[in-house]
Amino acid sequence: MIDPSVFPNAAPMLSDLRLYRDGVETPYVISTADAGESVEKVIAPLNMGVRGDGTVFDANLPEGQYSDLELSLDAKDFIAAVTVVGSHSGGGTGTKIGTYTVFDLTGQKLGRSTVLHLPESDFSHLHFSIKGPIPPGSVKGLTVVRLSRIQPKYVRVVETMHMEQKGHTSVIEFDVPAHVPVDRIVFKPGGSPSQFSRRITISAKAMGQPPADSSGEPESRVVAEGSLLRIHSVRDGRRIDEEHLELEVPWLDFQNASKWTVSIDNGDDLALQLESVQLQMLERNLCFDANGAGKYVLDYGDPALSAPVYDYAVLFSSILDPTAEASALTAGLEEANPVYQPRPDERPFSEKHPALLWVALVGVIALLGGIALRSAKAGASK
Repeated sequence: MIDPSVFPNAAPMLSDLRLYRDGVETPYVISTADAGESVEKVIAPLNMGVRGDGTVFDANLPEGQYSDLELSLDAKDFIAAVTVVGSHSGGGTGTKIGTYTVFDLTGQKLGRSTVLHLPESDFSHLHFSIKGPIPPGSVKGLTVVRLSRIQPKYVRVVETMHMEQKGHTSVIEFDVPAHVPVDRIVFKPGGSPSQFSRRITISAKAMGQPPADSSGEPESRVVAEGSLLRIHSVRDGRRIDEEHLELEVPWLDFQNASKWTVSIDNGDDLALQLESVQLQMLERNLCFDANGAGKYVLDYGDPALSAPVYDYAVLFSSILDPTAEASALTAGLEEANPVYQPRPDERPFSEKHPALLWVALVGVIALLGGIALRSAKAGASK
């Protein structure tokens, strides 16, 4: 695994990483944990109708494994139970997968969830039965998330327990070294309040950049927005257990260190208690063939290098097979290269010594001025 401490001293995108075995360069591939990204697919409901006091419909699922299903419901202020039965033929009794609660409690500031957290399934046909104030016309469709074969793994980048109150807003700040990727933020709430729904805004700014205005501060930009939600209660006789405590963020490559700010809007409620907040990155692994014994050294810190091109990158296939056997090696502590020598300065002479260029230019101007002055005096004396 590539430790987050490698990124600040390496070139952007880790393009200067070189692996040596006993002094001989060894081809490698960087494998990112999200190699098997999940795919969402929107599915139209079939056979929509009413049975008894509930809405029923069917759906044909794509081939392969899937888990969470999200219903598109055109309704507000509701709590309903959704029973899901699966089969491979579309007929017969089928297998009951489970009963799930969907709700819209935005009027009570407790958010909305229409996601059915199914266990991993591969039924090609699902039958849905909704008990609650959801008429057939309110069901617009559903989205299925097909599971990737490789589930993402994350590594902690930085963590804090410090939070500052600014009016109705809780503010958490992080200092992130240059080039270190941030892929998601994970919140660990305390015991109070037991239920909450809070809007959050994530912003980031690169340090060491020219200020955006007269304030002297570098420009800050909003990276992501979302909500934190925790509900564990019984409403209208139905059990609700829903938590949203993570937020994915787009990857940004800051050339310098950056400051990240998490703002939680508490409204008129008591400030949300948090035990910790973590910035995390997707796990990245350096994969190579370890042929026999030897001393491996990972070298980086030369921004003049471009990303290497190896046949190994084309032939490598173990990231596509989660059952492939691989040995994990732990890198030692980062240390300076004792034989490092800086690259020779290959810039043109004018770029190496810009001051001399200005001195020469001033000298030429002075010489021309002197010649012009002498010519003027000579003309006046005639």
